[in-house]
Amino acid sequence: MNFIIYMNKHRRIFIIILLCMAGTVMIWWVVSAGPTTVYRTVLYNFSDIDDDRIFPQRKLTSAPLAFLFRENIRTQIASLSVRLGGNEVLLKELIDMSKTTAFLVIKDDFVVFEEYYLGYDRSTPSLSFSMAKSFLSILVGCAIADGYLKSVDQPVTDFVPELKKNGFASVTVKHLLQMTSGIDYTENDFPFGLHVRFYYTDHLEDEILKLKLREPPGRRFVYKSSDAFLLTLALRRALGGKSITEYMQERLWNQLGMEYDGAWSIDHAPDGLEKTGCCLSATARDFAKFGRLYLNNGRWDGRRIVPESWVKESTKLDVSDGSARESAGHLGQFLYINPTAGVIIVRLGKSTWGLSREEWGNIFMSLSESIRRQLENGAESSQKQRTEQRHDFRQDIQDKR
Repeated sequence: MNFIIYMNKHRRIFIIILLCMAGTVMIWWVVSAGPTTVYRTVLYNFSDIDDDRIFPQRKLTSAPLAFLFRENIRTQIASLSVRLGGNEVLLKELIDMSKTTAFLVIKDDFVVFEEYYLGYDRSTPSLSFSMAKSFLSILVGCAIADGYLKSVDQPVTDFVPELKKNGFASVTVKHLLQMTSGIDYTENDFPFGLHVRFYYTDHLEDEILKLKLREPPGRRFVYKSSDAFLLTLALRRALGGKSITEYMQERLWNQLGMEYDGAWSIDHAPDGLEKTGCCLSATARDFAKFGRLYLNNGRWDGRRIVPESWVKESTKLDVSDGSARESAGHLGQFLYINPTAGVIIVRLGKSTWGLSREEWGNIFMSLSESIRRQLENGAESSQKQRTEQRHDFRQDIQDKR
């Protein structure tokens, strides 16, 4: 009996100690990250493609004159097989099993396949996640062309001097674009880590100004969203009184004839900072227009939107098969461009189905080639049929004579 009383007493002490430790951690978390950040992290936990609904937004309005892809060609690509490892799977099965919400394929400005799933449709906006980093790169290229930035070699501290004391004087715009900044930042889903804090914070600029270097810039590539967020702050300040959303509206959204409204998530309303490392909301068709812009090396219907040299430089690291370009985001958001085949693919969804970016890229590449062959064969067949019809017509005339 005494032993039981002893154990119960010490169990209570142990529980009290654990509660005190948990309370201490919670107090530290709230003080260091802020109450709103902690609230959002606990409430929403893992990120999702519908997270545009939980953050304040800065709206992008549909273009006065919308560009519409042509729609009178459709292919049966859903019945095509794709190779995964040593097995072949129907594309339709892959789409169904991978929680895909949108799958759009465009060939030479024609929509050849378009399907939506899980309650999504053509007008449903979806969060880009890290595809947004590619769009940020386009905006930086435009800002250099427009004179807001001098060049990619300009030190970021020209716009964010507060970071000089943290050793950022030698960090350039190019380092941030190429993710060779040396910033001390780990990209993971640890709830107390910087990555989750940057995603849910309501004071993003303050968090950016706390960044430190792990190593000198330029040494090596390390994928991390901190570089995009710091670049965002630099671009915002370079633009003067203009927000990144306003600049994107006039420089890209209107120019590309976006059919639907979009939005940048911001950390807080009304004067917050756009979360350009993760959080552009748009429809599949409007995402595809960024692909069309790059498919045409920065030109849009004869007009130069982005310098061609910028397009070539910014896609060097994205080339996987000698020509194809790909932008990818968390949970399998993909914008794939194959200039050789003239194909753009947008895949949006809630899961990658355990497939790597490389495996998805291989799927897109094989689909691009299959579509190109299918349409070429169809064109040859149609030409042969028209030739035979003309021959039959001439033969009918001769017979009547």
